Amino acid sequence: MSTTASDPLAALGSLPGVPDAVDSVRKAVDRVYGHRVMRRRSNEVTAEAALRGSRGSAALAGADWNLEEVRRRTDFSGEDEARTVGAALRLTAEAGQVLSVWRQSPLRVLARLHLVAAGGATSDDAVGRPRLAGEAVDEPLIEAPLPSAGEVAGRLEGLSRLIIAGGSAPALITAAVVHGELLALRPFGSHNGLVARTAERIVLIGSGLDPKSICPAEVGHAEQGRAAYVAAFEGYTAGTPEGMAAWIAHCGRSIELGVRESTAVCEALQRGAA
Repeated sequence: MSTTASDPLAALGSLPGVPDAVDSVRKAVDRVYGHRVMRRRSNEVTAEAALRGSRGSAALAGADWNLEEVRRRTDFSGEDEARTVGAALRLTAEAGQVLSVWRQSPLRVLARLHLVAAGGATSDDAVGRPRLAGEAVDEPLIEAPLPSAGEVAGRLEGLSRLIIAGGSAPALITAAVVHGELLALRPFGSHNGLVARTAERIVLIGSGLDPKSICPAEVGHAEQGRAAYVAAFEGYTAGTPEGMAAWIAHCGRSIELGVRESTAVCEALQRGAA
C-alpha cells in the first residue's frame, strides 16, 4: 500500500468502480438492517452470522467444513483442520470485544488476535508478536513474496497510524486495505489469513457500517472461492489503481454475499424454520 495523498484511504475512493462498490455495499447493508426480523431477533441473526463467518474464514484457511459440522462440533483440538476451525470461531467471538482498543492501539489488538488464534499457547514466544528476521511463516494460501521483518514493522506502524488517525474513507475501503495489508505482510508465524479477515470484520463493526456484525464478509470471500480470493489479492499487492480497485470491489462483493446469507437467515427466522 503506497500513496502520497493527505488522506490516503479516502483517495482510493476515486478509483474507477470503487464509488459504485461503496454505494452497492451501503444499500445492501441498509436492506438487511431494515428487515423486520432485525427488530425482534437481531441477536439470533448476529449469532448465526458469526458461525457462518467463522466457517467461511476457516474454509479459506484450508478447513472447508460443512456448516452443520461446525455447529455440531464441540472439540476443536486434534487434527489441523479442527484447530483451524476452532481458531476461526475464537477470533470471531473476540472481534466484538476489542473495538475500543482497536481505535487506540491496533497493533495491540493484532497481537491479541494472534494469541487467540493460537489458543493461548503462551509457551511459544513467537505467539502474539510480529515475526523476527529468519522466522518462517506458515500461510499456504498466499504465495506472494514475503516482506522482511523490518519492512513488516514499518508497514504495521504505518497502518496503525492510519487507523488511529481515522479519516473520511468509507468503511469498505478501510476494511479492504486493513485486510489486504495484513495478508501482504503476514506479520505472524501462523494464522495470518484468519487474523486479517477478523481485522476486516472489526473495521466493519467499529465503523458503524455493520454494528451488529450481521454481514459476514468471510462468507462472501469463501463463496467466491480461494482462486478468486488470491487473484483479487494479487491486485492489491500489485499496487496499481486497477489492482487496488479490483481488491476493494472483491471485498465489497464479499460483504454483499454475507448480507445475502444473513437475509436468508432472517427469512428463515420469519418463517419459523430457524
